[in-house]
Amino acid sequence: MKLKLATMDDGAPEIFASVQGEGISQGMPVTFVRLATCNLNCWWCDTPYTWNWKGTDYAHRETERAGIKYDPQAEIRLGEVEAVAKEVAALGHARIVLTGGEPLLQQAGLAALIEALGARLPDLFVEIETNGTIAPRDGLAEMIGQYNVSPKLASSRNEAKRIKAEALAFFACSAKAWFKFVMSMPEDIDEVLALVRDHAIDRSHVFLMPEGITPAALTQKAAWLTDLCAEHGFRYADRLHIRLYGDTRGT
Repeated sequence: MKLKLATMDDGAPEIFASVQGEGISQGMPVTFVRLATCNLNCWWCDTPYTWNWKGTDYAHRETERAGIKYDPQAEIRLGEVEAVAKEVAALGHARIVLTGGEPLLQQAGLAALIEALGARLPDLFVEIETNGTIAPRDGLAEMIGQYNVSPKLASSRNEAKRIKAEALAFFACSAKAWFKFVMSMPEDIDEVLALVRDHAIDRSHVFLMPEGITPAALTQKAAWLTDLCAEHGFRYADRLHIRLYGDTRGT
């Protein structure tokens, strides 16, 4: 079985050791596996090379500013599950983060990968980063230790497809799910409050995170976002990897 993997700048699969940059496990040493393809098209996405293909009409800030589109032939690497598991295990971390793109588009491959990793890493713990529009199927759900769920707000420009009530209901009922809302402007808080209320999301599991791909942008938004967190009782999530490494692949 093969996985569709995103790539590093040199074309190698984007599998790398780092620290988790966001959410409840921020700062923990992990190994990332970045999957290619996504069912959403956020205009501010920091990994547009996983979905913003040539020949599509998707809107993204890179496209608007510089006309950038990516060649899927160059940006997707097919990886055999056993070979991927061997490479991941060799990096030495038992905590694995499956990210994207949208990893839950490849559920059968992910289940096979986790099974293969379990044979190599006895203390395996798997996080999965998802936009919350696809619920994991039985079998895979039991393999996941933590869901980092990032429902997209209207400011992502995804229109109606960004919220799927049935999938959000699954995550809202799971104690393993932590919710991260990407905030572009203070007015986004009204939508966050409505989603938390309407989908019965545990407020103690909600983070608000500034949108931005530079430390300066994060700091500017943090000035008003921390006030909103204090006012509404949510946690603040920074983007540690941006502050440490900038907006680069493999970090």
